[in-house]
This record gives sequence, structure tokens and C-alpha cells, in this order.
Amino acid sequence: MRIRPAAPADLPALQDVERTAGAPFRDLGMPEIADDDPPALDELERYRKAGRCWVAAEEDGEGDGRPVGYLIAEPVDGALHVEQVSVHPDAARRGVGRALLAHAARHAREEGWTALTLTTFADVPWNAPYYARLGFRTLAECELTPGLHRIRAEESAHGLDHWPRVCMRLELPRDDTTSGGPSR
Repeated sequence: MRIRPAAPADLPALQDVERTAGAPFRDLGMPEIADDDPPALDELERYRKAGRCWVAAEEDGEGDGRPVGYLIAEPVDGALHVEQVSVHPDAARRGVGRALLAHAARHAREEGWTALTLTTFADVPWNAPYYARLGFRTLAECELTPGLHRIRAEESAHGLDHWPRVCMRLELPRDDTTSGGPSR
């Protein structure tokens, strides 16, 4: 597997990854999340053109490989905000999400951002508990930046507050002398 920038031809496959990755939410009693539409192609293209859409691709000996996961992000208040990270269930538990987050962290450091941020479901095992294991910490309401407040308001308007959600942050060291992954 390798992490690379998304190509235009990858974008429909990223929608497929998103649809498939959402299916396990149904087993948690969250069918609305399982049935939620993936990002539109024009939205994915906007992230791709901005250089903030990466795919985890399986090496297949032909071309760039088939995407099995992706991450899109945008700058928010001095941090790189992970808008979405999704991994196809067939590639789960193989470090794909961790690799995508590590790549985003390296990119953020190179751009001078101080942290990765994200919003996620508090009680879904592969959401907040997973990110906490990677070193993200849950932010208190008083720690939310204006941009994170805006994102949370948009999520609430979309109905995501039906289940507990949190904002999380991973501080990025200025000098990356470690293995290149997120700090723990």
C-alpha cells in the first residue's frame, strides 16, 4: 500500500470506498450514517485540486493501484482539519487509516500548521476511541476555535448531533525527528 495524491480518475472509487465504509454504522443502529451520500465528485475535486485529497492505494503492478482508503482535509484556524478519512472494510485493521493520518500530519507540518483536528462520533469504536489511541485528545467546548464551532454547527444542521460527537486535536511537533507518524 502507498499513500499518494488522488488523481481525477480516483474520485468515483473514493465515493465507493465511502459508501462501503459507512455500512458498519448500520450495525450500531445508525442507518442514517450508513445511508449518507458520499462527498460529491465536485467536492472531492475541490480537495484534490487544493492538494489535500490523498488515497491509500493497493499496489497492483498496474498503474497507481486501486484506492482502498482516502483522506480529505482543509486548513481551519491554524490546523489541518481532517474532513473525512474512510477505509474500505476489506482493508480494515491493516494500518490504512493510521498511514493516511500520518501522511496528513507530515503535510501539515510542512505547511506550518500546528495540529490536526477532526470531528467524530464519541462512542463509535472506530471513531473517537481509535483517534485517542493515535494521540488525539478530545477538546472541551471552551477550546473550540471559531472554525470548529462553524463545522460543528454545519454537522448539527445535517443531523449528526443525533449521536454524541466530539472535536479532537493532535498537536504536531515542530521538529519531526520521529518515525513520521502522529505523535502519541
